[in-house]
Formats: sequence, structure tokens, C-alpha cells
Amino acid sequence: MSDRSHLIFAGKPFQFDAERDAEFEHLVKRYPTRESMILPALWLTQEQEGWVPAEAIAYIADRIGTFASMVYEAATFYTMYNLHPVGRNHICICRTLSCWLRGKQEIVDYLANEIGIRPGQISEDGRFSLEEVECLGHCGTAPVVQINGEFHENMDVEKLKQLLAGLR
Repeated sequence: MSDRSHLIFAGKPFQFDAERDAEFEHLVKRYPTRESMILPALWLTQEQEGWVPAEAIAYIADRIGTFASMVYEAATFYTMYNLHPVGRNHICICRTLSCWLRGKQEIVDYLANEIGIRPGQISEDGRFSLEEVECLGHCGTAPVVQINGEFHENMDVEKLKQLLAGLR
């Protein structure tokens, strides 16, 4: 393994914590090439940090033995990876036609007016962030909202209010 001391994150070199390092070593044995570990390594990073900082992209590339641009390409292709900090409760709402036709914009407007966040923003208290994403694959039960990875279908403002009230 090469020296990664140049990969600085929050004043210290970025690296997986012990749990995720062990998981990485376990997973790498299951894949035909080390480059196949790009997506799992991004996911491990996001589990650890809550998002994927640039230093982690460089770390993953170094650890796998590939170019940072390949890791970055994967991280930017999939909406499940956050390349910037997010709130404790990260809300993703589908911006495609099915959700739009069934009231997605009313939900976005509610979040803007009542919580003070628009897509791409984090609430002042850090409790919520909002992101509009491409199709979440639940067109038949639109609009769909994903909060911290959990899908909520047939969403409307009243259901969202109840859901948000139960979050810390």
C-alpha cells in the first residue's frame, strides 16, 4: 500500500475507520478486479462520513489502484452518493414527469416555505437537506420521496408533515 499522508481531510489523512477497513478487505475478495470495488468503497465512505469528500475519492483511487477520475465518474453518475455534506435527514424527491404530475412541486414548495430549504440546501439547524434526483423507480406510486435511503410513496404534504415530525 502506498503512503496516503497527502490525502488530507479535516486536518488529518482520510482513511476508513477500523470497521469499514475490515469490510473493504472482506469485500475486495468477492470481486474479480480491484476496480470493481469503486461503488462499494464509495458506499463505505458515505456510511462513515455521511458524504463523499474529495479526499476520500483520492483515497479510494489510491487504495484500489486506479485513477481518481474513475472514482469521481462513478460518484457523480449515481445520485445515491453525496459529494457535499447533507443534513441529518437527507430528503430526495424525484423530479421526473410522473412525480411532477402527481404533486411533487407542492412538496418542494412546502419544504421551502416551512423548513426553509430548496433543492441543494441544508436547513440552518442541519436537520434537513433536500435534493431533486432523477427517477427513483416508483412511478406507479408517485410522488415518491426518499429520506435517508428509505422510500415513501404516494407522498403528499400532509403525509410528509407527519413523517418529518417523527425524525430527529
